[in-house]
Amino acid sequence: MTTRRLLTLTLATLVACGGSKPTPSPGPGPGPDGAPVATDKVAPIPTGDDAVLPLWPEVKKGKLANGLTYYILKHGKPEGRAFLWLAVNAGSVQEDDDQRGLAHFAEHMAFNGTKNFPKAEIINYLEKIGMGFGADLNASTDFDETIYKLTVPTDNKEFVGKGLDILRDWAGNITFDAAEVEKERGVVMEEWRLGRGAAMRVFDKQAKVLLKGSRYGDRLPIGLPEILKGAPRDALVRYYKDWYRPDLMAVIAVGDLDPAAIEKEIQARFGDLKNPDKPRPRPDAGVPKADGTRVSIVTDKELPMAFITVNNVFPHRSEASVKDFRRIVAEQIYGQIVNERLGALGRRKEAAFAFAAVGVQPMGREIDMFSRIAQVKGGKAEDTLRALFTETLRVERHG
Repeated sequence: MTTRRLLTLTLATLVACGGSKPTPSPGPGPGPDGAPVATDKVAPIPTGDDAVLPLWPEVKKGKLANGLTYYILKHGKPEGRAFLWLAVNAGSVQEDDDQRGLAHFAEHMAFNGTKNFPKAEIINYLEKIGMGFGADLNASTDFDETIYKLTVPTDNKEFVGKGLDILRDWAGNITFDAAEVEKERGVVMEEWRLGRGAAMRVFDKQAKVLLKGSRYGDRLPIGLPEILKGAPRDALVRYYKDWYRPDLMAVIAVGDLDPAAIEKEIQARFGDLKNPDKPRPRPDAGVPKADGTRVSIVTDKELPMAFITVNNVFPHRSEASVKDFRRIVAEQIYGQIVNERLGALGRRKEAAFAFAAVGVQPMGREIDMFSRIAQVKGGKAEDTLRALFTETLRVERHG
């Protein structure tokens, strides 16, 4: 294969992990014998723009004795509707090595039978009251969380109560019927197969470099086909029992409803959920070690074009204060300015790239990335890389 042909099929990533190393906070000074001296100093509570922004006063937040948190907000639009969510603070990052893909599989099983809603009864019931699967009933599994969502009419109190019953069964009563598990394997395998395009195959290889040292690199939510095909039912149940527990859950109710009444309903239904006697510590994904520049060059015969991406990977920054949100807005404005410039350059006949953009984005809950990406034109990979750095440096130096 010629060099030009290789570049045409190449998606190259340069990764500077961790960005610049943070300056460590000074620790306790040495004592007379050179050993560190303990200190009882407590970090001051942030004030002003550094203070954590409070919830809207209209949001009712509470926590049950078992650790489950709930949030309730009355909202009149759309009229006659309530949105009920169950958020589980666990996703694919919490999977064991023999469970890769089972967080997502367990989410599927929530729609295939619970203690009080056997087989497809949840879907059947919601369709009977005018709701649709997909639009009004759905769920998602990500690296760090699993979220169940449903919409119910509020013109009949029974509908809201039944909706909370469904959330309660998802929280602790999924049955994992053996026959249903075997039937659902084909569904999750089809999702895996549909995602196996060139871009995903390339990302699978790049993630091992980009995210080495983090569980984000080897815990993609879709999982591994050999585990989806062959994992025993017990592995699914183990994941469910380990991570679907009240201290890792939140119930969210928003809509045309009475907050005081809904609060009592939540307390009555979810208060009896039990945590395990010995709950497992929730593993974090981790941030890749700042060990220098990493380079990944990946080819795929079905990739119709070449891209170059340059990423700085660093720990996720807070999103809780006025100062944080000012930073977020500034980064968005920065991206718009640079992208306007890159767009103008890309329209020139002599441009080395057909498209280019920059931006800051999260990668899971624990990592942020400053990314620069460009589609190479005419095999000019080196010129494209030079252009990306030139324009980002131009802004840094001259504004």
